[in-house]
Amino acid sequence: MTFDVGRRVGAIMDAPSWQDTQHGGKIRVARWLVEVVGEGNRFTKTAMREAFPGVAQIDRRMRDLRDVGWVILTSREDPGLNSNEHRFLKQGEPVWVPGKGKAKPKSSLTATQRSDVMKADDYLCRSCGVGAGERYGDSLGTAQLDIARRQVKLADGATQTQLVTECNRCRVGNRGGEADLPVLLQGVDTLGPVERKVWVQWLEADQRTYSVLEKLWGMYRTLPAEAREVVKQAIRGES
Repeated sequence: MTFDVGRRVGAIMDAPSWQDTQHGGKIRVARWLVEVVGEGNRFTKTAMREAFPGVAQIDRRMRDLRDVGWVILTSREDPGLNSNEHRFLKQGEPVWVPGKGKAKPKSSLTATQRSDVMKADDYLCRSCGVGAGERYGDSLGTAQLDIARRQVKLADGATQTQLVTECNRCRVGNRGGEADLPVLLQGVDTLGPVERKVWVQWLEADQRTYSVLEKLWGMYRTLPAEAREVVKQAIRGES
């Protein structure tokens, strides 16, 4: 994989300043996020509005960036944020570059489609297994389920958009990801008879079930050193 350093540096140097009023609000707020906030950092709507006095609908221009790959979290997706805060997680398309930043038209789902997908997914997030309204393991917030579009690479090499149920947290984490079906199928082909039998059991139950051995190991690994030594001695037949 080659990387054109000169082209990258040129693109950075050509990027407009967020203070350049010749550009629209969408471009300016994008540059403000990059130059002032920085990826991974939080900001408030108040701070953003103060940075753009007199610019109409600057909140909406910021939200528009999400349609072109910019990941900007609210307290709903990031429990560490206050209700008036956002986190600029990742830059998307450089909207200041001509021809970039045009959102693709979205095809809305019908109520029947949503219901069918959630029913097929047992009304659970397929990434973490949480149900609608359930609290997360860290006790910070409750899950909201929605339908996500996931890119799936098929066995013939083609990519297809498929629908899947995900919670609000996992939708953010999986955004832009692609499921590689051939890699998974190749891995399944390498399983031995015993492993394949266990795999089939998981598929039929639609969940991973743990053997007695795995449960014992889970109990053992949490023990203090002194207690672990007692278990070792018992296995070795020592008194």
